[in-house]
Amino acid sequence: MKTEIFGTLGPACDSTDLLYEMFRRGMTGMRLNLSHTSLQESRDSIARFHEAAQRAGRRGELLIDMQGPELRVGRLKQPLQLKDGDNVHLAIDAGIPIPESVLNALEAGDILLFDDGRLEVKIRSCTEQGAEAVVERGGQLKGRKSVKIVNKTVSGPVLTEQDIANIRQAREYGVTALMQPFVHDGSQLQYVRSVLDEEGCRDIRIFAKIEDRTGMEHLEEIVPYADMIVIARGDLGNDMPLWELPAACRRIESVCRQYGRPFLTVTQMLYTMIESPVPTRAEVSDIFHAVLEGASAVMVTNETAAGKFPAEVIRYLANTAESAETVRKEEEHAGQSI
Repeated sequence: MKTEIFGTLGPACDSTDLLYEMFRRGMTGMRLNLSHTSLQESRDSIARFHEAAQRAGRRGELLIDMQGPELRVGRLKQPLQLKDGDNVHLAIDAGIPIPESVLNALEAGDILLFDDGRLEVKIRSCTEQGAEAVVERGGQLKGRKSVKIVNKTVSGPVLTEQDIANIRQAREYGVTALMQPFVHDGSQLQYVRSVLDEEGCRDIRIFAKIEDRTGMEHLEEIVPYADMIVIARGDLGNDMPLWELPAACRRIESVCRQYGRPFLTVTQMLYTMIESPVPTRAEVSDIFHAVLEGASAVMVTNETAAGKFPAEVIRYLANTAESAETVRKEEEHAGQSI
């Protein structure tokens, strides 16, 4: 079966001609991250996406990535530049704005990660009004980036009000699949399916994102309710030491193969191509092995949404996947011949 090739829609590729070229080079669909926008706000970009797909003779799969239970920093007037050793204040509506559920769960000594672990602060003290922390790993922090307490599970609602509003418009905008973040059990997906059904979206696929240990532990319970399992290596890598991540991905792949459930691999597949026209050998090997292990789909995010070479990203992603498909078929044929 042909591997699905997904990019992410964003400013870097938001033109009909460029999107057409990406489809021509092997792209089958795109993800739209609704943590920062809505379907209505993205209507012009979506129209260009569908126009490009039609011109290329493709159906053009449109995946919407929901806000869901993922917790995020509040909106900032401008990005904050955090330096190692800086003291910062965390509160609901001051300093670095964080959700109330996160603030209530904080204790002195906790490690807080921002933006998929790119930034890290250590909590020094907590009060009802907020928390004080020191920056352990600095960088630029933008609003609406992910926030996570290491070794603690704090979740928001399965679907936010904005998520439900977007689902109501999904058919109008040609959405074909929904990506549900931080899936921890089957009941979450049952609820998502019930909302989709109520809104006349029975044909929309559900992609269940496995992003922490809790999701992994309940994977066998989740699998029956998902059309696709997403191995979301960004947040999954925040929930464990990075050297444990490959083994965790392998366990998820094994369960998916055992139950015959398709899976998608994502996060930093071609990360260096945000700035470089050529990927590293390690990156193409990563894609190759994901498909060889049985991935039904692979996806890039910032590489096409914000990178300098979105069409080249798709070329490398699609061609590497095709190379792995060839080897996989050869190995399967050899095994059948023995």
